[in-house]
Amino acid sequence: MAKKVRLGPADALALARKVSKVVAMKGKRVETLAVKGASDAELLAVLLGPTGMLRAPTAVVGKTLLVGFNPEAYAEVLG
Repeated sequence: MAKKVRLGPADALALARKVSKVVAMKGKRVETLAVKGASDAELLAVLLGPTGMLRAPTAVVGKTLLVGFNPEAYAEVLG
């Protein structure tokens, strides 16, 4: 059983700032952000869900942060 860890806005930003790219997925919509050029507000808009916590699922793959789920986007990143 997976342990649930809930991350708030500050923790979500800290996680995003450790990678170079964020791929945020909501249904069929996939948005890719370069972390270096993104503001905190832009990052939080794609990282946080309606509860104000980091959306799930979230995975770090190399220097890419995947947030949400889209099979095609995961296949592209994971190869």
